[in-house]
Amino acid sequence: MAKKIDLEFNKNEDGLKLLVSDMKKKLAKIEKGGGDKSMAKQHEKGKLGPRERIQLLIDKNSTFVEMMAFAGFEMYEEHGGCPAGGTVAGVGYVKGRQCVIVANDQTVKAGAWFPITGKKNLRLQEMCIENKLPIIYLVDSAGVYLPMQDEIFPDKEHFGRIFRNNARISGMGITQISAVFGSCVAGGAYLPIMSDETLMVEEHGSIFLAGPYLAKAAIGEDVDIQTLGGAKTHTEISGIADYKFKTEKECIEQIRRIIDKIGKPEDAGFDRVKPVLPLKDMKEIYGFVAPENNKPYDVVDVIERLVDNSEFDQFKKDYGKTIVCGYGRVDGWAVGIVANQRKIVKSGKNEMQLGGVIYNDSADKAARFIMNCNQKKIPLVFLQDVTGFMVGSRSEHSGIIKDGAKLVNAVSNSVVPKITIIIGNSYGAGNYAMCGKAYDPRFIYAWPNAKIAVMGGEQAAKVLLQIQVASLKAKGEIITPEVEKEMLDKIIAQYNKQTTSYYAAARLWVDAIIDPIETRTVISEGIKAANHAPIEKEMNVGVFQV
Repeated sequence: MAKKIDLEFNKNEDGLKLLVSDMKKKLAKIEKGGGDKSMAKQHEKGKLGPRERIQLLIDKNSTFVEMMAFAGFEMYEEHGGCPAGGTVAGVGYVKGRQCVIVANDQTVKAGAWFPITGKKNLRLQEMCIENKLPIIYLVDSAGVYLPMQDEIFPDKEHFGRIFRNNARISGMGITQISAVFGSCVAGGAYLPIMSDETLMVEEHGSIFLAGPYLAKAAIGEDVDIQTLGGAKTHTEISGIADYKFKTEKECIEQIRRIIDKIGKPEDAGFDRVKPVLPLKDMKEIYGFVAPENNKPYDVVDVIERLVDNSEFDQFKKDYGKTIVCGYGRVDGWAVGIVANQRKIVKSGKNEMQLGGVIYNDSADKAARFIMNCNQKKIPLVFLQDVTGFMVGSRSEHSGIIKDGAKLVNAVSNSVVPKITIIIGNSYGAGNYAMCGKAYDPRFIYAWPNAKIAVMGGEQAAKVLLQIQVASLKAKGEIITPEVEKEMLDKIIAQYNKQTTSYYAAARLWVDAIIDPIETRTVISEGIKAANHAPIEKEMNVGVFQV
């Protein structure tokens, strides 16, 4: 029996490591932005790429958690693609201070804004607002990507919302710094000017509402870029910018000096002790979850590779077994963990695979635990591998909808920071109950094997097939078994593509796809960020059926 378990463990380990390797290859391609030739042209002009600027800005040997690198992945291919959504960004340290950093990638369509670029930037501003982190914009953008202007310009969650957020961030007393390394055109010109301080690089940086061509067309004026809106113009004549520099390196050094002098903020007071590594080998985390998310495992084994000293105190251990709840520490931070359970358990003489399904008692237990963590001001970590709530007459008669609503109510009204990691499946209402993107986790990550959908691919495909077959038969068409199989295979292929972690990350349903071994790091960095924002209200769950 032990040998069989070892073989299964090794198979899972190899499969998940292959997925991680594939993810890193995809990231390496994304990190090239518009390609080597485009980057070489920037260097010829004396300009740096966005990742080079970020490396100069952040503290040496510090942690930088890149966010949404897969934004726009395999989208906009008819427009030449938009690697990383045309923006490199994340949370990193500048003079020891955690900051949100946003850098336009000028190698991707001259840094123009695609629809996903706007969505990504709004999410980054949300991180700034929720966690009260300083935000630094490294600006080099041609403005809105005109062929898609109708999808980025006028709506509530479009380009203009960014400037509204600039005003709100300023009103909250959160530091905003903008450094202009290249173009800053039209509506985009408002971003640096609505920041607290604006820095510009001579000869390259420019800010104006209308460029030379439009000025010529509108009022007949002949003017060059630097005279119209260069660094000298805005530091010596208009007074719009605050500093000018001859090189990007000098400009970045000034940003670091500004951040270095910001007063220490009040913190939220989340409990932290001296960090201790897990007692059990963290690398073993690869071996528990099957890459296909279709095998049972004990999620406690995963948790014990994440928490300090592998110490995990379970809450109501023998009740509501399809969700595991308990207290532990991650990198010294006290956390409450809510995790779906998928192991096989004995019930009398029978064995039952829990399979990540949420039953009545599990929903009730998890809701109670979430309220406990809120009372104690303990941040919550959700480990999602959920196929949904239990169905059937027995569950319906027991009030599964009521108990599910109780859990969703608790998650929705929780005021402590929530960090979500999708380590397997994330299906249906289980996604909601386990704090999916719609429920405002401070940060949400996925392992490469993660799948997000309204239901599993095979079940969904069979439902869709039945609908299509019934429709064709109603029209008098004869459907042979061969045709039916061909239809089913096509539906499964399409559906499976739409459930992958990459499809989710491209659309920003998750903030990043991570190597499972990085799970401790992103949880710790997330709580550090959240600790900048004191909790200003108590949890109130409102009305629900008991």
